[in-house]
Amino acid sequence: MQPNDRIKFMLAGNATFTIVSKKTGVRFTYNVFAKNDMHFVKVLTGPDTYSFLGTIFNGLDYRHGRKSQISEGAPSALAFHWFMAQPGTDSVEFFHAGKCGRCGRELTVPESIESGLGPECSRRVG
Repeated sequence: MQPNDRIKFMLAGNATFTIVSKKTGVRFTYNVFAKNDMHFVKVLTGPDTYSFLGTIFNGLDYRHGRKSQISEGAPSALAFHWFMAQPGTDSVEFFHAGKCGRCGRELTVPESIESGLGPECSRRVG
């Protein structure tokens, strides 16, 4: 996925993705979903469990959640905050979960697999 497409994918409405540090190999999986013009961020904390991390306002303004049970200094929180400050960085690898970042359907078209958005959802997201 191209660096410029990362933000488009993340803010599509229901995106699940993993970022992996090229330097350390440490990885975290996040889910960003939209609700009422805000984007909520969760991090994978168990086999099938995501925990609330924070909120994205106005595109790229990420704030750690006061109600998050994960501390602001936790590695997963620090990694997401760092990534949001430089989403186009080539210091990490970025992988989507093989599902459309907007509707959650499985991606099968090669162009959709590259962008992380299905053809119809890509048109809707813009």
